[in-house]
Amino acid sequence: MEKEKALFLPFMQIPTGHHHVADALIDEIHLFHNDIICDKVDILSYSYGRIEKVVSQTYLNWIKFFPDTYNWLYRRAAYKQTPSHKRQYLYEAMFMHFFKRLMTRHNARVLFCTHALPSNIASVLKMKNQLQAITVNVYTDFFINGVWGIEGIDYHLVPTIEAKNYLMKKGVSPEHIYVTGIPIDHVFQTETDEGKGRTDDRILKVLVTGGSLGVGSLKRLLASLKSDNIHYYVLCGKNEALYQELLEHQSNTVTPLPYIANKVEMNKLYDQVDAVVTKPGGVTISECLMKRKPIFLYDPLPGQEKINAEQLQQQGTAISVNPDENLGQQLWHFLSDDKKRKAYEANLDAYHRRLDKRSVSELMTEIIQNKH
Repeated sequence: MEKEKALFLPFMQIPTGHHHVADALIDEIHLFHNDIICDKVDILSYSYGRIEKVVSQTYLNWIKFFPDTYNWLYRRAAYKQTPSHKRQYLYEAMFMHFFKRLMTRHNARVLFCTHALPSNIASVLKMKNQLQAITVNVYTDFFINGVWGIEGIDYHLVPTIEAKNYLMKKGVSPEHIYVTGIPIDHVFQTETDEGKGRTDDRILKVLVTGGSLGVGSLKRLLASLKSDNIHYYVLCGKNEALYQELLEHQSNTVTPLPYIANKVEMNKLYDQVDAVVTKPGGVTISECLMKRKPIFLYDPLPGQEKINAEQLQQQGTAISVNPDENLGQQLWHFLSDDKKRKAYEANLDAYHRRLDKRSVSELMTEIIQNKH
């Protein structure tokens, strides 16, 4: 008997949330469905090969050198208060042929779109009855931009109740929308021994994800990492220069950490700290929300990250850091204030109450078995 297939569609090879979410869902499926073959294909590199690297580098340089123009264009083209979700004829011209060929080649029973572009094309084909696969949108930001396909899509895994309400206004049946948060690895749902038995309340422990920060932001940030009341764990990612600089500095209040690929170790680190300073990328934020750690947003990139920051602040589940003021003072001002912490915890409680009570693995089973 031939095994069924699930196909995951991110966009570009950059290891963004589109890939991390796809990997997390593949792991969830494999927990209970060893009989399902999961493949992940970047539609851009599949369609145009080496050009993907040029496109990816151009995208990164655009954000780096012209952030304001990128932010302006993204908001106009992909994010409005009432996105129309019109057909994207340019994308169809560029990718429709390759998308159809990919569907024929893989013959997947279930299609998971973790990026808006393949979702848009899938939606067009579903409405034409030219795509039979169960098709699922998996949103990797805290908002839904106007490129995502909605009509014809069978299921939606959404980050918040607000996103669910938005889709319902667009005509999507509530039975086909699951409020999962942005999917993350199941390991982050467990508490380790690191999170138990904390006794020294005089010293706060704060994780700073600094590997993706720009040079200017890093200089401002490093100048703020001096406090008698806070010990910083700076996750340098693949930024080797930052890691070496912090090692050479030999500060008693700063512990530099290299890239951590092991999710079990990352989970231990979350349990060890009292708060997290990070950029508002969807997956990292979702991990922090699951770990119920106060989130301080620092230096969001234009486009998606700035909109994520706005959404999170509206929900009261993240605090924006003023880059022109001392970081330590801002952290201490919040974390030592019981009233502010209780209000924040109430917002976290509200976020968790609205999540689907079923595990992602259970939801994957429902989708694969197509119970609705």
